[in-house]
Amino acid sequence: MPDRRRFLQTAAATALIGPARTASALSVLTPMLARPIPASGEMLPVIGLGTADTFNVSPADKTAMAPLAQVLDTLLQKGGKLIDTAPSYGQAEAVTGALLAREGALRARTFLATKISTQGHESALRQVRQSQQALGSDKLDLIQVHNLIDTVNQLALLRDLKRQGVIRYVGITHYTEYAHDELTALVEREKPDFLQVNLSVGDRNAEKRLLPACQANGVAVLINRPFQDGALFRRIKGMKLPELAAEIDCTSWAQVFLKFVIGHPAVTAVIPATSKPANMVDNAQAGFGRLPDAAMRERIAALLA
Repeated sequence: MPDRRRFLQTAAATALIGPARTASALSVLTPMLARPIPASGEMLPVIGLGTADTFNVSPADKTAMAPLAQVLDTLLQKGGKLIDTAPSYGQAEAVTGALLAREGALRARTFLATKISTQGHESALRQVRQSQQALGSDKLDLIQVHNLIDTVNQLALLRDLKRQGVIRYVGITHYTEYAHDELTALVEREKPDFLQVNLSVGDRNAEKRLLPACQANGVAVLINRPFQDGALFRRIKGMKLPELAAEIDCTSWAQVFLKFVIGHPAVTAVIPATSKPANMVDNAQAGFGRLPDAAMRERIAALLA
């Protein structure tokens, strides 16, 4: 990934915060692009942070935690707020909670999304309580039924928790194409506040029926796997950044890939996961400047055809 590496070396030298500094010392000069959550109208910045694999370290390991603190602080400094995690991501919830506990004001600047991934009412409630404890927050912004596990029953539980004020939004998640038909049916029948699903320039199946269903039913959309777990960077290895990148204010392939995703009108936010502060700088930059229209998205897709 030569183009991204060169950009990141420059960005890291000029834009990273030190591990001892927290987000309260930073200011956002230009607001990140944001989209409304259909259920409420609340605005959500378009670039968030995933934590699968990348935040699975020991909260007591200061060496491992230092770059993750920089990642989170950079997200906030750039105007992002969405952090997506899950009990099934190992220590990711505990790490996120520990990073937010560094300073009292940090939780108020974040939109915390987690998941339940278990069968049955009592087991799910235990997961919710464990997530509250790990994240250090009695009220969570979004809990999602993970990977279609006991979906209908768990959605009913989450709606009860929403009525009780424990959570603000309910959602459903998956990360593979084979689930898209079932997700489409659930969106049309259950109308959750959020859907989280995979979409990238190399994997566009969600555009066929699922994303239009979300638009028609007022469902916010979070996108995971925007880089196809790194496969997109392997596909463009050795390729020069295309001239069209400048037309949408991109300075790296990562920004092009992310803007392809958030250029779709159904998408509310994208949540690339990273443990590298320089990558967070790069990813966050996709939340600024011009976005591709439908024609430009097709031009981007043609580059990888």
